[in-house]
Amino acid sequence: MSLSQTPEVSLSKTAEVSLSKTPERPLSVTADEEFDELCFEFGLELDEITTEREQISREQGDCKASGASEVVLYKIDVPANRYDLLCLEGIARGLQVFKDKMEAPRYRRVSPASGEPQRLLVTSETAAVRPHAVAAVLRDITFTQERYDSFIELQEKLHQNVCRKRTLVAIGTHDLDTVCGPFTYTAKLPADIHFRPLNQTQEFTAVELMSLYKTDSHLRHYLHIIEDKPAYPVIYDSNGVVLSMPPIINGDHSKISLKTKNVFVECTATDLTKAKIVLDMMVTMFSEYCAEPFTVEGAEVVSPDGSTYMYPELAYRTETLSSEFINRKVGINESTERIAGLLTKMCLRSQPTGAGDQIQVEIPPTRSDVIHACDIMEDAAMAYGFNNIPRTTPGTYTVANQYPLNKLTELLRQDLAAAGFTEALNFALCSQEDITDKLRKKLFETRAAHIANPKTAEFQVARTTLLPGLLKTIAANRKMPLPLKLFEISDVVLKDETKDVGARNSRRLCAVFYHRSPGFEVIHGLLDRAMQLLEVAPARGTGYHIQAADDSTFFPGRCAEVFVCGVSVGRLGVLHPDVIQRFELTMPCSALEMDLEPFLGCHSEVLLTHDVPLQEVLHHRFVEVPVPASTRTVFGDLGTAAGLRALNEFLAPRSYIEGFLASSADTEVLGAIPADCPPPPALCHALRWYRHTRSLGAGCGLPAARRRYVLEAE
Repeated sequence: MSLSQTPEVSLSKTAEVSLSKTPERPLSVTADEEFDELCFEFGLELDEITTEREQISREQGDCKASGASEVVLYKIDVPANRYDLLCLEGIARGLQVFKDKMEAPRYRRVSPASGEPQRLLVTSETAAVRPHAVAAVLRDITFTQERYDSFIELQEKLHQNVCRKRTLVAIGTHDLDTVCGPFTYTAKLPADIHFRPLNQTQEFTAVELMSLYKTDSHLRHYLHIIEDKPAYPVIYDSNGVVLSMPPIINGDHSKISLKTKNVFVECTATDLTKAKIVLDMMVTMFSEYCAEPFTVEGAEVVSPDGSTYMYPELAYRTETLSSEFINRKVGINESTERIAGLLTKMCLRSQPTGAGDQIQVEIPPTRSDVIHACDIMEDAAMAYGFNNIPRTTPGTYTVANQYPLNKLTELLRQDLAAAGFTEALNFALCSQEDITDKLRKKLFETRAAHIANPKTAEFQVARTTLLPGLLKTIAANRKMPLPLKLFEISDVVLKDETKDVGARNSRRLCAVFYHRSPGFEVIHGLLDRAMQLLEVAPARGTGYHIQAADDSTFFPGRCAEVFVCGVSVGRLGVLHPDVIQRFELTMPCSALEMDLEPFLGCHSEVLLTHDVPLQEVLHHRFVEVPVPASTRTVFGDLGTAAGLRALNEFLAPRSYIEGFLASSADTEVLGAIPADCPPPPALCHALRWYRHTRSLGAGCGLPAARRRYVLEAE
């Protein structure tokens, strides 16, 4: 399931959150901490407790904050797929059910008192624009200012989240008493659509509206959805009054207010499933304010082929799973009844079926995030409390090794810093200009991976070289004392059709020297030092050497290519004056950039466990363990069960005999264990150490032991 960025919900301190009935008075520290703990138990995170005044003061200064509200706001991070927690009503309802203050409500679709439901007729013209529509009615609802604000905020949060900025679904809400059904959803030429949009005083055509909203800070982001279409979607009532032009704007005639009693909710969409979810979410969250709480009046939607559908569906479904599955996955041991109670606390009504340990779970229409059994298991774990899950020792033992490329990177970083260079860390994304025009390169030369929808011109492509980032860092620090010597060891991204994703990462080393003189000898010296650290001798063919090269980024005649064992790994030289000028620098600069991956060599890391395939075991060279000269050690006689148990207890908190690094002490103690008497599986720590130490070979190159562990034979 595709999830958008985790949303944030701001709650003001009102009576409906059951926190305080006096918004102006801050809660005590104890109450805030208690609410923070409650959010954590429910799977949410209380991000911040603030006020509107504090926010404005922090972002714009105290002068802008005068007169701002002092109402306390709780900013809560909500999982991106929990659409039912995007408003105050949903969070308050969920927490009350969680704390057993109320039962999870049961949502019902009811028929209108008049007997005839509202109808929405969908015409065939909408197929090329937004082909789907759903609708419902909130009958006899009562709004207050807080409820009205929450109603509008939920629409906006859904638009940004599941609606994907209105591209998938657009929500329209209308005062049903100001319009007359049945309603028609169709598509017309832009010039043929005339109406007065929300909060405007005159009528506009659709063409005029698109021009008007191009400068609107909010609506201009949605114009691209339909502006290139030959026809625009529009909804009329039976009198020809325009309700909305989705997904852009509603009509002013049917706008809702605090006095509105009956709300007609319509959703137009390119994705029918998402439209149903959004409609269910809108009506379930606010149906508690209707005269008959948690009931929603159905509306009939007639499709172009004449088939009719009733919405909202408010569909409940049941899933059956075993308590053994939940206990095993979570790592607990609870009864079937207890687990059913935990799920009920999460608004998933559950009860044992009576057939073994099976539990029947009812998924309400508000929980569209529950798709698989693992989602139900996650809710059970949340209700149980992650902090209450007992800690257990993993059943599988592994010995970790640092990733070779990262290990080489860390070693080089320390030594390059010791050589007088300062490390910089730059963004992995950059502008297209940074790797082309500024470096005097053509776009086709770069092999760059482009971002499909960049949010800013600064992050259009994945960098193909580390040089632009270092030059921009120097430009931002020109006031620092000269010389400026910077380096960076990070990944670049290059297109590679042989990879399944079409690109690959490449670890690079880049260094620059910025001073009144070019300092080519400094960069050359750094190259020699790096090669010394990498144990590559200066020799043509078998070691490394440099030779003159042409590169448009470097000054003509001042560029050299670096070869290692006959393979080019990088370049160094004096940068071209045009490059220096384009990065807003004023002094000469020398640079080195080379690929580090060719220096890794061949690494063979075979993990020896009971799961190793037979062919790998046969090809691996184990240490030939002769009959030990002595089985007596500081742990006891390792030829006996008691000695092996003592060794197992000693190794429980350790990877090796002398801590977390292997030494000759390991091979020495290994030699005291008879070949026909390895540690049994019950002694898991000793067996794990035994297998791994045998895979180390004869122990050549291991550090010496700090003491003796094997005693002389009696």
